[in-house]
Amino acid sequence: MHWDWAVAADVLPRLLAGLVVTVQATFVGAILAYALGLGLAVLKMSHSRLVSFTFYWLSEFIRRTPLLVQLYFLFYVLPDLGIFLSPFVAGVIGLGLHFATYTSEVFRAGIENVPKGQWEAARSLNYTTAQTWTRVILPQAIPPMIPPLANYLITMFKETPLLAAITVVELFNAANIYSNSFYKYLEPMTLVGALFLLVSIPSAYAAIWLERKYARQN
Repeated sequence: MHWDWAVAADVLPRLLAGLVVTVQATFVGAILAYALGLGLAVLKMSHSRLVSFTFYWLSEFIRRTPLLVQLYFLFYVLPDLGIFLSPFVAGVIGLGLHFATYTSEVFRAGIENVPKGQWEAARSLNYTTAQTWTRVILPQAIPPMIPPLANYLITMFKETPLLAAITVVELFNAANIYSNSFYKYLEPMTLVGALFLLVSIPSAYAAIWLERKYARQN
């Protein structure tokens, strides 16, 4: 077995197209995970025990089951219930729901770290609930959350090969399709690893920089 540059040149455009899908799925899934995670954090902190209990255990159920099983449910089981999703949409929803349970804990910790006096100050200014959250609590809570949220973004990027199970032609699946068609595995899979490293290593250093930056501010 030896490296064939002709095979590498042939498969590279397909891998780059797959990388674009991978990055798209990661960022759309992350936006969904952050939005749902914030909402889930607020619901789990609700003063209503029924609401907080329900969403706590819903979060635990999603977090304690494998992402792969959730992807299969969204893509293969929901059609039996009359709900049809494209592979990409099912993959993005799966990533967003799964990682929302993790980001919700980041949001919850950040919100709880805001001094209680800030809530009291907002009440003394007659702020509405929405104004309290948007003008007082979240502006103070979110900056320290940025490093861990960035780390989850990187983790989500590395989990995207699971989308191949529901036929999304992302980076790994693009290589897998080529390898199974031409029985060439060395070059495609090596390039997949290299492309993942090319994106994830700079991203990891960016996350470290963010962590140090906000550590100095605190």
